[in-house]
Amino acid sequence: MKKEIFKHEIVILKNTFLRLLRRGADINLIKLIKKTHPADLAIVFRYFDEDQQSQVFQLMQNKKHTLEFLTELDDLFIAKLLKIEKIDRIAKLIQNASTNEQSYILAALDDNQAQSVIDQLKVEKKEEIEEIMAYPEDSAGALMATDVFTLYKNTTCRQALKTLQHHKDAEMVFYIYIVDDDNSLVGIASLRALATTHPETKLKEIMVKKVHKVRPETDQEEVAQLVAQYNYLAVPVVDSDNILLGIVTVDNVVDVIREEATEDFLKMAGAGKDREILLKSSWDSAKIRIPWLLASWAGGIIASYIIGNFENILENTIVLVSFIPIIIGMGGNIGTQSSTIIVRGMATGRITIGNEGIIILKELKIGLILGLLYGLMLGLFAWFRFLDPEPMIGVVVGLSICSSMVIATGVGTLTPLILRKLEIDPAIATGPFVTTSIDILGVLLYFLIAGLLLQI
Repeated sequence: MKKEIFKHEIVILKNTFLRLLRRGADINLIKLIKKTHPADLAIVFRYFDEDQQSQVFQLMQNKKHTLEFLTELDDLFIAKLLKIEKIDRIAKLIQNASTNEQSYILAALDDNQAQSVIDQLKVEKKEEIEEIMAYPEDSAGALMATDVFTLYKNTTCRQALKTLQHHKDAEMVFYIYIVDDDNSLVGIASLRALATTHPETKLKEIMVKKVHKVRPETDQEEVAQLVAQYNYLAVPVVDSDNILLGIVTVDNVVDVIREEATEDFLKMAGAGKDREILLKSSWDSAKIRIPWLLASWAGGIIASYIIGNFENILENTIVLVSFIPIIIGMGGNIGTQSSTIIVRGMATGRITIGNEGIIILKELKIGLILGLLYGLMLGLFAWFRFLDPEPMIGVVVGLSICSSMVIATGVGTLTPLILRKLEIDPAIATGPFVTTSIDILGVLLYFLIAGLLLQI
């Protein structure tokens, strides 16, 4: 219900914007832009054509509001909007932003434009941004905010609260990060602990010494798993000397989880990994899909070759042809289900090295149960439908689909696990391999069983 209400509100907002754009009512548009939340504006923005997008962006006057709006957009939109924008306006927009927001926007620009913007920033900002942008794109270092609230371990709770009240630049103060005289991270304390402890108590007495932390080169997906597992609001990022570099906050992690999930699904479907695939041209989208579809095409060619080699069986029992699509289809469907579950399980950390055997056995049992069920159903149908020409056809079809589904679950389960051991991304390679191999194995198994039971 809430989802439908939200959609309705977005539609109303979109129509209002489009009506004002058609009328050229700039004053009213400026008022509406100011009233609209940046996240809602980013959603509505997708419904505009390029001229309308440019017009709305030029009318955005509040720097903070505009900055928040840009961070809600995907990088392709940012690149389009800022491609022809003046360098000084971009620099003014991001001047007072957090370092991770700055690096996100600059990363969407081409190298020359990004460098021109960096050159106009304050010296200290230049150094921070260049350091952040030097980290890999999908790393904790690229995500982290460097404006972190830290205190020395010998600070009292009274002093800590007083300092916190005057510290306006800190990024989302959920925890107090406690350091020693060498600025090495030694512990953390929650705001609750700080507020409920005697004022003269030192931070070292209430801090949690066992801190989950990551290195700047840690993959963002690992950071997301850490936050999800322990329900953290932020994760500290430290260097090799345990010096606190920054924090990755939960709002960034939510974006990471969404992005990683989208990428995995797109890669498994053979549609690339760009979450903004709909913004690409037809030719670019086609090129991305070619390799995945080529594998399926090759599998079909091999399957047709196998069918040709069993020509004598088909000549004697032509009815076998009618069941080929369902045997291939059922095997392919259950194989895809198994592979999707395994790939997603590995991505979320639910499938580890220790429990692989249990997972494989479970999926095979599922394949057997479903295979027996559908094998019985299809076997009975084939037996009643083709009783006169060939009484054994029901047994052949039933046994074939049961065997095909069991093998398909095995292939769908084992393939991503093997690919991971070979250090190949399962999300990319699993789909084409599973569908192709199941098509080939399903057809081969079908005719082998038919030849054996029908004595042809």
